[in-house]
Amino acid sequence: MTAEELHQEIEQTRQRLGETVDELAAKTDVKARARAKAAEAKVLTRAKAAELSGRVRRSQLLRGRWPVALAVGVLIAGSVAIWRWKKT
Repeated sequence: MTAEELHQEIEQTRQRLGETVDELAAKTDVKARARAKAAEAKVLTRAKAAELSGRVRRSQLLRGRWPVALAVGVLIAGSVAIWRWKKT
């Protein structure tokens, strides 16, 4: 190995060591990890809340319309019954 190759290998080793130290420092930074987890939970919670509010909104629309649907059904059934009664 030449001196230049040794210097390149040492420089690569230093770079990998620096990256490893940065990764270890990030793992030991409990506050930053807690903040990241909290931010992730916040995003998931907002998405779930949006989904549930959409479901509630849809169910409220259906809940408000069922009396109308029932009345229409009764009118149709009554009309058919009267029509058949008059036909016989």
